[in-house]
Amino acid sequence: MRVVGVQRALRFSPNSVEKDLAILRAVVEPMGGKIVSEENAALPNVLDGASLVLSMARTPWALSCLDTAVQDGVRVINPPEGVRRCARVMLRQLALAASVPVPPADGDVGYWLKRGDAAAQSKDDVVFCADHDALDRALSEFHSRGIIEYIVQAHQLGDLVKFYGVLDTGFFRYFYPGDDGQTKFGDETRNGMPHHYAFSVSALQSAAERLASSARCPVYGGDAIVSSKGTFVLIDFNDWPSFSRCRMEAAEAIRQLVLAGGC
Repeated sequence: MRVVGVQRALRFSPNSVEKDLAILRAVVEPMGGKIVSEENAALPNVLDGASLVLSMARTPWALSCLDTAVQDGVRVINPPEGVRRCARVMLRQLALAASVPVPPADGDVGYWLKRGDAAAQSKDDVVFCADHDALDRALSEFHSRGIIEYIVQAHQLGDLVKFYGVLDTGFFRYFYPGDDGQTKFGDETRNGMPHHYAFSVSALQSAAERLASSARCPVYGGDAIVSSKGTFVLIDFNDWPSFSRCRMEAAEAIRQLVLAGGC
């Protein structure tokens, strides 16, 4: 079996380049695979003849190359179709259709404006707005940058929880960023130190897996807010996160997915 790993473009790994590369290496290298950047002009040639591709790619060109590989019978995890379905605008539709709780667009404790056509590439792609006036200003800034697809989520009070999973393996882990201080842009501090409110982990896992299945993205991660009453909403969902808090466990689960013929 010829294995290829496709590294994510640096702009899609803000403050996480080494972490993202580390999980890919942890999966691909024990399988004797080769890693190539999704921006490498030789990508089509590298994919030619591969039997398995483990991909973190997000650029339209790389996804197009992977489409061709899939059409040629190559197994790709995560598949390009799944990555496209993880655009926030589409994810919200998928979440609602799968009865996955997500924040409403309106609230009384602020708003989050999030780029909807692609994952965040900088801190400016996910913006907290204290009120409607701030939201209007942030929208104007988005438009000036050419961003016309976006979502608005009402800010939610409660514990911020990051979760990671691999479909069909039973692997699911969750962590509180407030406990270990790991952060990408510092937005996690908006909810303060965690209270560790009691909640149903199995219900969160079920919701995350429903969304991962709908998105056709078996290697996934995301964020949820758990309220003081134990209810939760998913505020973000990502294709193939860095798994930095549980890297080796996740790598083993992804290899289990491969061996079981999943995806």
